[in-house]
Amino acid sequence: MNALFKALNDPTRRKILQMLRDQDLSAGEISDQFDISKPSISHHLDILKRAQLISGEREGQFIRYSINTTVLEEAANWFLEIINQSSDP
Repeated sequence: MNALFKALNDPTRRKILQMLRDQDLSAGEISDQFDISKPSISHHLDILKRAQLISGEREGQFIRYSINTTVLEEAANWFLEIINQSSDP
């Protein structure tokens, strides 16, 4: 869960997740949307992959990234459980 929170703590990574929600993208397509270096984007993608929020599949010389909604759903369910438990008398 710590890797998940670390990944979601950064606005650039949250923006990447929003972009991948709409469509799968290559690292180059993602980096085109930011004013930061490609190595920085690669670092953000690595953190998202370690948190299992995204996955990458090789297509020729590129890697196409897609969002893993299962991890987000599990985290949302965990939060809801916490909220529901705290509201129980």
